[in-house]
Amino acid sequence: MHEHSLMKSLISKISITVEQNGGIFASRITVTLGALSNMSPDHFREHFEEAARGSVAQDAILDIRVNDDIHHEDSQWIRLESVDVETEET
Repeated sequence: MHEHSLMKSLISKISITVEQNGGIFASRITVTLGALSNMSPDHFREHFEEAARGSVAQDAILDIRVNDDIHHEDSQWIRLESVDVETEET
Protein backbone atom coordinates (compact mmCIF):
# COMPACT_ATOMS: atom_id res chain seq x y z
CA MET A 1 0.00 0.00 0.00
CA HIS A 2 2.92 2.35 0.67
CA GLU A 3 3.92 2.21 -2.99
CA HIS A 4 0.40 3.09 -4.11
CA SER A 5 0.24 6.31 -2.07
CA LEU A 6 3.81 7.20 -3.01
CA MET A 7 3.10 6.82 -6.73
CA LYS A 8 -0.22 8.66 -6.48
CA SER A 9 1.58 11.61 -4.90
CA LEU A 10 4.36 11.50 -7.50
CA ILE A 11 1.92 11.42 -10.44
CA SER A 12 0.05 14.34 -8.87
CA LYS A 13 3.27 16.39 -8.63
CA ILE A 14 4.11 15.57 -12.24
CA SER A 15 0.61 16.52 -13.40
CA ILE A 16 0.81 19.84 -11.56
CA THR A 17 4.22 20.56 -13.10
CA VAL A 18 2.91 19.84 -16.59
CA GLU A 19 -0.14 22.03 -16.03
CA GLN A 20 1.82 24.93 -14.49
CA ASN A 21 4.13 24.93 -17.50
CA GLY A 22 1.32 24.96 -20.06
CA GLY A 23 2.12 21.44 -21.14
CA ILE A 24 0.23 18.54 -22.61
CA PHE A 25 2.32 15.70 -21.23
CA ALA A 26 5.64 14.80 -19.60
CA SER A 27 8.21 13.38 -22.01
CA ARG A 28 10.95 12.54 -19.51
CA ILE A 29 10.92 12.17 -15.74
CA THR A 30 14.04 11.91 -13.61
CA VAL A 31 13.96 10.55 -10.07
CA THR A 32 16.66 9.69 -7.57
CA LEU A 33 16.18 6.76 -5.22
CA GLY A 34 17.90 7.18 -1.88
CA ALA A 35 20.03 4.32 -0.55
CA LEU A 36 17.54 3.66 2.27
CA SER A 37 14.34 4.25 0.29
CA ASN A 38 13.59 0.51 0.07
CA MET A 39 13.00 0.74 -3.67
CA SER A 40 15.05 -0.84 -6.39
CA PRO A 41 14.93 0.74 -9.85
CA ASP A 42 12.96 -2.24 -11.22
CA HIS A 43 10.46 -2.13 -8.35
CA PHE A 44 10.05 1.63 -8.77
CA ARG A 45 9.58 1.34 -12.54
CA GLU A 46 6.92 -1.36 -12.16
CA HIS A 47 4.86 0.71 -9.73
CA PHE A 48 5.39 3.93 -11.65
CA GLU A 49 4.24 2.47 -14.96
CA GLU A 50 1.08 1.14 -13.33
CA ALA A 51 0.33 4.47 -11.63
CA ALA A 52 1.08 6.52 -14.76
CA ARG A 53 -1.46 4.74 -16.99
CA GLY A 54 -3.92 7.30 -18.33
CA SER A 55 -1.98 10.25 -16.91
CA VAL A 56 0.25 12.92 -18.44
CA ALA A 57 3.20 10.72 -17.44
CA GLN A 58 2.02 7.57 -19.23
CA ASP A 59 4.53 7.54 -22.09
CA ALA A 60 7.36 9.45 -20.41
CA ILE A 61 10.90 8.14 -20.48
CA LEU A 62 11.77 7.31 -16.89
CA ASP A 63 15.32 8.11 -15.83
CA ILE A 64 16.02 6.45 -12.48
CA ARG A 65 19.17 7.36 -10.59
CA VAL A 66 20.33 5.68 -7.41
CA ASN A 67 22.24 7.43 -4.66
CA ASP A 68 24.10 4.70 -2.74
CA ASP A 69 25.30 7.02 0.04
CA ILE A 70 23.47 5.93 3.20
CA HIS A 71 24.68 9.08 4.95
CA HIS A 72 23.26 11.49 2.36
CA GLU A 73 20.53 13.76 3.74
CA ASP A 74 18.02 12.30 1.26
CA SER A 75 19.01 8.66 1.73
CA GLN A 76 15.49 7.67 2.85
CA TRP A 77 13.65 9.52 0.12
CA ILE A 78 12.66 9.27 -3.50
CA ARG A 79 13.28 12.65 -5.06
CA LEU A 80 11.59 13.96 -8.19
CA GLU A 81 14.51 15.68 -9.89
CA SER A 82 12.99 16.92 -13.15
CA VAL A 83 10.05 16.73 -15.50
CA ASP A 84 10.47 17.54 -19.18
CA VAL A 85 7.20 19.08 -20.34
CA GLU A 86 5.92 18.96 -23.91
CA THR A 87 3.63 21.79 -24.98
CA GLU A 88 2.71 20.35 -28.37
CA GLU A 89 1.72 16.97 -29.71
CA THR A 90 4.62 15.41 -31.60
